[in-house]
Amino acid sequence: MFKALLVEKDADGKTTASVQRLEDTRLPDGDVTVAVEYSTVNYKDGLCIGPGGGLVRTYPHVPGIDFAGTVETSDDPRYTPGDKVVLTGWRVGEAHWGGHATRARVKADWLVPLPDGLDSRMAMAVGTAGFTAMLAVMALEDHGLQSGKGEVLVTGAAGGVGSVAVALLAALGHRVAAVTGRPETAEYLTGLGAGRIVPREDLAETVKRPLEAETWAGCIDAVGGAMLARVLGQMCYGGSVAAIGLAGGAALPATVIPFLLRGVNLLGIDSVMQPYENRVRAWDRIARDLPLDKLEAMIVPASLGDLPALGAAILKGEVKGRVVVDVNA
Repeated sequence: MFKALLVEKDADGKTTASVQRLEDTRLPDGDVTVAVEYSTVNYKDGLCIGPGGGLVRTYPHVPGIDFAGTVETSDDPRYTPGDKVVLTGWRVGEAHWGGHATRARVKADWLVPLPDGLDSRMAMAVGTAGFTAMLAVMALEDHGLQSGKGEVLVTGAAGGVGSVAVALLAALGHRVAAVTGRPETAEYLTGLGAGRIVPREDLAETVKRPLEAETWAGCIDAVGGAMLARVLGQMCYGGSVAAIGLAGGAALPATVIPFLLRGVNLLGIDSVMQPYENRVRAWDRIARDLPLDKLEAMIVPASLGDLPALGAAILKGEVKGRVVVDVNA
């Protein structure tokens, strides 16, 4: 038997989520069975716990797009019982039962060995959000970002990705400007390393001018929409924006002028289907470069029973930092 948050849908299409004990025979097919120790809550989790958002294929369903734990059994020679592993992406928790449970069965290709320096709890404080932030930082570095060359902007800074991005960039020696629409998070963000706070309204609307003063050496953008369009016109020559979200909308009311006259780069960051080698590279960088004391300050502890309320809250933008779910609590 294992314990899980099970989401069910009735004949009228209404979903309900509750913690239940299930037989191991209900686990999906896979090469590796993992004793899950910790999971987390992302925006996708909020959708899968609640209305589904078109992500869940079949019900009943166990959400949880991230988890970390210990291998129990393995049919793949790459993993043996006792190995510590972490999983993010690959549509686990969406099309495949996920980590909001005490046990999960997945394909070996989806797993990554937990790097030295991280335990399963801290790995889930990182989760998809922190993994995505690290991918964004690496992409900016690969396109020339260096510390000391100017301010780096982080939009949606108080969210999961933004929080880790601020801490990572600051730890790497960058001057960080953090955008937030929640003034009460200013102290939290400066504690993570932000040098200044930019009110969301300062960047919320596009302007007629396609270019403004060169302001940002780089940017990690979780908002998209009008804010991303505005930021593109403020980038320094040759600067790059790593786009990781669309909290402000999927449309991009921008012109090509920043790309043509300033050589600006818009870099799309996907965490779901990243190849194994880049996943290992990112997790190794996280273990090396992310200050764990800053990460600890982001953690909001939770249990499986807290997930229905947290799923609703994250869809409303009411979750700050990183929720770490102790599935065995």
